[in-house]
Amino acid sequence: MALAKKPFNLFRWFSLVSLVIILVVAILLGLAATRFLMRESIDRDAMLSAQFIKSIADVEVIHGNFSPGLTLGEFLDKRVDGARLGVSHEQLAKSHEEFFDHIVRLPDVLLANVYAPDGVVIWSTNPKLVGGRSLEQSKLNEAVRSRDTVTTEHHGPDACPAESYFMRVPHSLYLESFIPLQDSRGEVLSVIEIYKEPVDLIARMNRGFVLLWIATALGGAIIYLSLFWFVRHASRLVDDQQRQLVENETLALLGEMSTAVAHSLRNPLASIRSSAELALEVDPGPLHKNLGDIITQVDRMSKWVRELLLSARPLSGDQEPVDLTIALEETLAAYEPQIRHAGIEVDWQTREAPKVVSHPVLLQQLLGSVLSNAIEAMPRGGRLVVSLEPDARRHLLNLTISDTGGGMSPAMLDMAFKPFHTTKRGGLGVGLVLVRKIVERFGGAVSIESRENAGTNVHLTFRATAGG
Repeated sequence: MALAKKPFNLFRWFSLVSLVIILVVAILLGLAATRFLMRESIDRDAMLSAQFIKSIADVEVIHGNFSPGLTLGEFLDKRVDGARLGVSHEQLAKSHEEFFDHIVRLPDVLLANVYAPDGVVIWSTNPKLVGGRSLEQSKLNEAVRSRDTVTTEHHGPDACPAESYFMRVPHSLYLESFIPLQDSRGEVLSVIEIYKEPVDLIARMNRGFVLLWIATALGGAIIYLSLFWFVRHASRLVDDQQRQLVENETLALLGEMSTAVAHSLRNPLASIRSSAELALEVDPGPLHKNLGDIITQVDRMSKWVRELLLSARPLSGDQEPVDLTIALEETLAAYEPQIRHAGIEVDWQTREAPKVVSHPVLLQQLLGSVLSNAIEAMPRGGRLVVSLEPDARRHLLNLTISDTGGGMSPAMLDMAFKPFHTTKRGGLGVGLVLVRKIVERFGGAVSIESRENAGTNVHLTFRATAGG
């Protein structure tokens, strides 16, 4: 036997898929934004370092009284003959000393090297490197070729071979920048390489990353919760509409069946009852009890026919203000014999309450059905509590009818408003269907609270009229 295919649960699948999609998108956006923020911060720091070093070089040219058009980059290589360009040895030595001293004093510097155009180290904070070649030759060549600052971030320790020459061990992120110095014609005559660990910049970036991920997480959560609420609300509306559609189709089928039942059974039932009543008058003998049973069963079947017709036909009657208190008293008075016969104690005190939007006849049917169920639930006596609670703020009137009968199980409670579902012997299962149809027709609501062996509470909400 093939297993029944489970229906597609749109709400559950949307919740899972949207959560995964939002998580993936949020993580990708967070990573992209983090990378962008990091790259921009590093480029900004490198640009400021380059501007600072070039400014120092320009100032040293002015202090050294060099000839117009000359730049310090032309004389950083000690192999250059300064006298040929009109610069004395003393001027060069002093300018070199002051310039290199400024570089050493740059904040957060781990290592600084100065390269000649041929790539030889002509000065370094670590004397062991002087005279050697660059450990990052490709980046040096890129800086010479592009004539612009080239910066790379490293995540130590042991992120690059130059770490063994640092003045101190970096903790995590450090930057490597190649800053070309040019002459008046734009030719690169020397390149300054600086390794630095910008502690303040790193702290600011870390704070920015934390705020960025918090904002990303909150944004993703808000989007997901908003979509979750919207789809959940829509799913409930769809479920309600499907339920109403099924009930409407059921009631439409019920109407067709009721019409056929009424035409087929009403006249034969009337004839059977009349014949039984006539037989009772003629024969008072041993058939008397059987004839009485016939009449009782005919009356029960006739009641079924009336309930079927009542539940299936469209509700008629325009809405109007109705005094709910008077309607309750009249309904309780109508059921007073059954209440007294079952030994039920009624707890109901008349109180002033605003009128409700309803129809007198339909309201009587509604109250009669609810009270009838409560009375039938207490065949050996009990307590029937009727209470009214106005809700002036929302212009509502809440009616609660409670009994101390056997109550209902959770399964029975779920089926309470289903057509043709009943637990009463001889019942048809359309009473609560009518109750909900009538209440909702006038803008109200109905709900039931019940537990086994703990009684049942029926909550009815009516719209109160503006005039009270």
